[in-house]
Amino acid sequence: MEIIAQTKYIRISPKKVHALARATIGLNPQLAIDRLTLLGNKASRVLAKVILSAFSNAKKNANLDPKLLKIKSIETGKGPFFKRWNPVSRGMAHQIKKRTSHIKVILEEIKEVHGA
Repeated sequence: MEIIAQTKYIRISPKKVHALARATIGLNPQLAIDRLTLLGNKASRVLAKVILSAFSNAKKNANLDPKLLKIKSIETGKGPFFKRWNPVSRGMAHQIKKRTSHIKVILEEIKEVHGA
């Protein structure tokens, strides 16, 4: 069974979130949240919130055992960007792109295997 949580239009560059997302795939959600809270940067706080949301959905809505969950995938996508202008010399201006991200976390239940 798959549990999905997503957030959109988060004001952080997708490149920064994607680096952390790759490191957390395959981990237990509780372990991933613990590791991300130790980092303390903005990308880790945002990613931890989305993983916590998916983890809570699995416990409350699907009644799944938290120990039997793992992060199947984390999709980070580009959202729209805000255009800002920085004035420079000779009456010109350079464009600044304030990028946004879409983040989607998919958890899956691990099947218990009883060894013989």
